[in-house]
Amino acid sequence: MSSHHHDHHHGHDHHHGHDHHHGHGHDHGEEQHWTEVELRVKALESLLVEKGLVDPAALEVLIQTYETKVGPRNGARVVARAWTDPAYKARLLADGSAAIAELGYTGRQGEDMVVLENTDQVHHMVVCTLCSCYPWPVLGLPPAWYKAAPYRARAVREPRAVLAEFGVPVPDEREVRVWDSTAELRYLVLPQRPPGTEGLDEAALAELVTRDSMIGVGQPRPPGETP
Repeated sequence: MSSHHHDHHHGHDHHHGHDHHHGHGHDHGEEQHWTEVELRVKALESLLVEKGLVDPAALEVLIQTYETKVGPRNGARVVARAWTDPAYKARLLADGSAAIAELGYTGRQGEDMVVLENTDQVHHMVVCTLCSCYPWPVLGLPPAWYKAAPYRARAVREPRAVLAEFGVPVPDEREVRVWDSTAELRYLVLPQRPPGTEGLDEAALAELVTRDSMIGVGQPRPPGETP
């Protein structure tokens, strides 16, 4: 399983705000955009289902588990460490890849991880307008909606509307910045620590961190609310 990265390098600029025009000279349909790994996985899936070795429903549960539980737990640990350790948080914001590697999570191709901190002034949201670049080592598998064309287009065009639909209304005075991932550069959002969590240790805090909060389309759970 060699590469999770996309073989084409996107030459698009990373600017935020609402005025960004992407100069993508090629538009490709979703169908052609499988990576080598995804193709292998698809082939394997269909073979296993065909031979009756795997129940498609069971496979779905497995994928769901990796997408929402197992995968994002790594990222949750990174966030909880940043919430409890100011020195770690400073390192994380200064050099995301190195700080994440300290906890043992590293990219397959050494892609750079940039961590964006949500504050009262700014809310960050991550999208990949060209495809579904996603920080696998800390977030597991990308959810289906992240790869969907409507999310990718609307996140850039009307991020506040999309956020409101995800249950994250952002007040007008708070800026929304949309970051476009590439194969070389992946983003992780550091959500704000929920109020009322002063007494919680790192492990308990990690339980509050949701996958969506690390993409910027969700909030961490309030304390006392179990998954």
